[in-house]
Amino acid sequence: MMAFSFGPFIGFWTAHDAALARGALVIPGGGLSTLARLDLIQTSQATALLCTPSYALHLAESAVANGIDAASLAVRKIIVAGEPGGSVPAIRSRIEAAWNACVVDHAGATEVGPWGYADRAGRGLHVVESEFIAEFLAVDTGRPAREGELAELILTTLNRSGCPVIRYRTGDLVRPFRNAAGENRFVLLEGGVLGRVDDMLVIRGMNIFPSSVEQVLRSFPDVAEYRLVADRIAAMDVLTVEVEDR
Repeated sequence: MMAFSFGPFIGFWTAHDAALARGALVIPGGGLSTLARLDLIQTSQATALLCTPSYALHLAESAVANGIDAASLAVRKIIVAGEPGGSVPAIRSRIEAAWNACVVDHAGATEVGPWGYADRAGRGLHVVESEFIAEFLAVDTGRPAREGELAELILTTLNRSGCPVIRYRTGDLVRPFRNAAGENRFVLLEGGVLGRVDDMLVIRGMNIFPSSVEQVLRSFPDVAEYRLVADRIAAMDVLTVEVEDR
């Protein structure tokens, strides 16, 4: 079940075609309401769901509101992409509990293609280093990042003949570990994509990332939706967290 609209965003189209190429029955959910998508998941007995992490949570919350038990549906795998969350423990566990399904994180960009896939142990994402040269610039200094330091992901494509790029700044914030334990020796990005460089807020000298706030909020089951409001009172920056409970 492809629970997204089929607009010009290439990632959804390639996911659709890749699943078809592997012999899967693909159910496009473009142009449908959330309730209609839930009904289609239910009637088609779809076993895999593709969407953003936030929409997976929204689907589950809408199911509860409409008397549908998402955990009893046939969905057993949820592949998420498009925003941080798939490798953030609090968000990941909340999605898995709501659906009784395994969450698989994934990452890519229109400019470079799919570059990351989920670590088997759920620790984050691995960069496909057979297809990309990965570099990391520390957020605070702009210099090459140390092991585990918060950094922007920089990618150079190796086999993308149609649209090659050199040192493309993805804008994705990650924590790289080149010597992570396990059989896979590709660089591990602990926690996956943690946020976006352009999402960072500086509040009273502190770097604030919305995904970090979400990690805390999603650990509370009573939180349905939330928003962050940045403001300035006199000379002081203020960040207000507004929470909608159940």
